[in-house]
Order: sequence, then C-alpha cells, then structure tokens
Amino acid sequence: MSKYLVTGGAGFLGSHLCRRLLDIPVADNEPDNEVICVDNLYTGSMENIKDLMGYSNFKFIKGDITNTYWLKHCKEFDGVTHIFNAACPASPVHYQKKHAIDTTMTCVVGTKNLLDLATKWKAKILQFSTSEVYGDPVGVPLQDEQYRGNVNCTGPRACYDEGKRCAESLCFDYNRVYGTKIKVIRIFNTYGPNMNKNDGRVVSNFICQALENKPLTIYGDGNQTRSFCYVDDLIEGILRMMDSPDTFIGPVNLGNPAEFTMIQLANLVLDLIPESTSDIVFKELPIDDPQQRRPNIGMAHIGLGWKPNISLIKGLVLTINYFRQQLTEDK
Repeated sequence: MSKYLVTGGAGFLGSHLCRRLLDIPVADNEPDNEVICVDNLYTGSMENIKDLMGYSNFKFIKGDITNTYWLKHCKEFDGVTHIFNAACPASPVHYQKKHAIDTTMTCVVGTKNLLDLATKWKAKILQFSTSEVYGDPVGVPLQDEQYRGNVNCTGPRACYDEGKRCAESLCFDYNRVYGTKIKVIRIFNTYGPNMNKNDGRVVSNFICQALENKPLTIYGDGNQTRSFCYVDDLIEGILRMMDSPDTFIGPVNLGNPAEFTMIQLANLVLDLIPESTSDIVFKELPIDDPQQRRPNIGMAHIGLGWKPNISLIKGLVLTINYFRQQLTEDK
C-alpha cells in the first residue's frame, strides 16, 4: 500500500492527480492506497474534488505548507510514502502584487517543510517546477534542461520564477546532504478541465471570452509563442516520473513541443466556437512576459518513455465543453 500526499491537491493539476492516484490498482488482499489532499484553497476549489470526497481512501485537509509547526506535527502525514508538491499559485493574476511574498514563501519555506517530511519518512518527493525557471529565453528556440535561463530576479514575476528556482536548489541540496529521494519536473503550459476561469491563463481566457462573446485579449503583438499540453498527458508524465528509478531525478521538462502564436491560438478557439461573435483586441505586453516557450522533451522520452498524445484541437474541444458547462451552471 502507498500513502500519497498531494499538496495543492484541490487545484487544477492537483485534483487531476488525486483522481488518477485513486485509480492505481493494488494487489489482491492489499488495502487500498491512501490519498491525502492538502490545500489552503487560495486558488484551489472544493468543486474540483467534490466527486472524490466519497472515497474512503481519500482525505482532504485544509492547510498551508508554509505552516512549519502544523506540517511537522500533523499525524495524518505519518508514514507517507510519496509526496507530490503542486502547492503554489501558477498564474500572474494570483502571484503578483498582493500575494507575491506568499508565493515566494510557498516555494521556499513550503518546499523545505515537505523535504523535511520526506526525509523523515524516507518518502519520495516530486517537486512541481515550471518552465518559468527559464525566464524569457534568449537565442534558445527549444528549451532543454541544460539551459540556465534569463530571469529578472527583481521583476514582478520573480516571486514565482525565482521561487521555483530556489525550490529546485533546495531539492537537490537535500538529495546531496541527506540522501532525500527527489524528483523535479518542469511543467510547460498545461490546460484542461478544472482550470479556474479567472486565473488569467491564456487558454481559459480565450475560451471564456469567446463563449461569453467578449473580445479575446492578446497582450503584445500576438506573435509570442507557447506550447500547450493537455492535462491528461501531463499527469501521465508525472506518474511515470514518480515511478522512475530513484537515480533519475531530473529536472525533466514535461510539455508539448508543438508551438503556437497567440494569434493562432485565438483564431483556433474562435473556429471551434463558431457561434461566438467575439473579435480580437490587443493590449500592452506585461513586464517580463516570455516571448517564446517550447520544450525539448528528449529527456522525458528517453527516461520515461513519455510524449504527449492529445492534439491541441482535441484538447481544446474537451476544455471548451468543460467551460461551456461551467458558465451555464453559473447563470
């Protein structure tokens, strides 16, 4: 039996991960795996996990991983075998300005607390890092794990970008000093059901704007690019990473290398929502917004046998259907 702890478990990625972990089979006559979901509900939502609350082997705990005393003394975590650290706001709407300091503390103090827990119980810990550790790449059209990045360490995005970079360094130092079993993944733009419609991410923005017949907002000239990975593909990569040999620690890029400009994405969303009367408007590009995102996933392909399988069109259709239902229920 495994005892899984998922921090940020009521969020977009965490809720999908909890659901998949509950589906992992166990041997005959073995007790079910246990899944503990921890979230402070700042960006997470109970709606994302309401269908899981009836499972006897699933438990939700409202808590904050920056609370060192609570995390250290909570008996629910005794004997944990696997820790997935997905706790951190991942959208500039949530981590900039008012909550910038909280974001840094979640990345640094929260990750350290979980590393202490993993070290105590000899658990494996998988750190959700991000493509934002690369910053705005210069002269690197395809970002691989060896690229050290171009990050503004004092800008408005630094709380997240530098916070995640520091979290990675903590993981590797715990591995070197204490032998803690770590895994580090760098997640590129991911989308799908359970996204928060107000979190400011481009896919949810475009879809909800189109469904509500509002102008699709493009920041800058629209020629900046992103690579979009559907959530089911990402979760498969996460599970393979956790199950990989202890010597394969990363960091490993997980994302879809198919690259699209913002104009291409906006037009594709409008094509898939033909009833929409929305047009496209352009606004000023935010400070330090990356101009290009495209992952090299060679390491994931070789080390995990993983690559994304769901096309952007198929994933967008599934995501549009989700938001269409959500917006209907909100009326």
